Amino acid sequence: MEAVQLQPVRANLIYPSKINRSLRYDAEVIAPIEVIETDVLQSRRVNKLPFIEANTKEVTMEHLRNECVVPVFSKDNEITISHPNFIEAIWEAANKVFPHETIEYPAIRVSHIIKGRIPEAIHKPVKDLLESDKTIYYERMMFCFEIPTIHEDIMGNRLNLTIGGVRAYNHENLYSRKGAEKFKVFIGFKNLVCCNMCVSTDGYKSELKVMSINDLFTSAIQLFQEYNIAKHIYYMGAFNDSYMTEQQFAQFLGKSRLYQYLPTEQKKKLPLMLMTDTQVNLVAKAYYNDENFSLPDNSREISMWNVYNLLTGANKSSYIDNFLDRSLNATLLAEGLNKALYGENEYSWFIQ
Repeated sequence: MEAVQLQPVRANLIYPSKINRSLRYDAEVIAPIEVIETDVLQSRRVNKLPFIEANTKEVTMEHLRNECVVPVFSKDNEITISHPNFIEAIWEAANKVFPHETIEYPAIRVSHIIKGRIPEAIHKPVKDLLESDKTIYYERMMFCFEIPTIHEDIMGNRLNLTIGGVRAYNHENLYSRKGAEKFKVFIGFKNLVCCNMCVSTDGYKSELKVMSINDLFTSAIQLFQEYNIAKHIYYMGAFNDSYMTEQQFAQFLGKSRLYQYLPTEQKKKLPLMLMTDTQVNLVAKAYYNDENFSLPDNSREISMWNVYNLLTGANKSSYIDNFLDRSLNATLLAEGLNKALYGENEYSWFIQ
């Protein structure tokens, strides 16, 4: 299939001035996402690379709905918005904004399992516990789903439009009364060669505070409508035409290690960089060994598109709760380094 043209994609979007404020998510009317466990779907999940690694595991909507409890706010026993409800609200928002597109089944990954017991099993020794005696939920959950009918090709890499979100209960005070709950929601592109996430500033809400599923639904719709697909594709495509020398790349790696230990006043004058030393080491290793984005043979220059993917690839080792913040930071870092190659000063410290 040929890559979609940018102009028709823009025409399909509903811009902020045309937002239908009456759109509502009604949990009693909207049917939940159906779990269709076909052989094709199962093989597709098995063969796809995970979009995040770290200490996560893949789960299904059925597992989250039927085998996990939902935490409450302890002071008033008010229930939190559950992981399945969060996924369904974003799914429904995507269907409202992109009604004529193909939207794939969500891929869901979780971490930090929280274990408990039913009241009848409180006094049982651990070795005597039955599966029916145990309760679980996951402190952190991330999901994403692709819209493969909206895609682009950059340097032979297919990028599908992708939507998703993060819920991390460790960012909530569950020991208090119910208040606004925090979510992270994004819309961007996923590189299918390596499943790296490409997140832009207008396609990400780092702390979406809502009181209800309906608030979550309407806020997601607004984010999707404000996201500029053409602009994001343009900036990523510009990486094709820029190259970093081996010396500049080595300088960047060294300065990235120094960045963590700079005096506070000096660090405040520089752009934010969220990569850890471990991730910097992964970038250095991938520079020579990555199957898709390493330094080309017999060359001393690497394209900024490859550098961008080395940065987003290293980010897959992040934990769920800071994965998206670091994904966006990788985009900003790549854009800044690209500008520094042409003499702009903001990120020039990293390559000089």
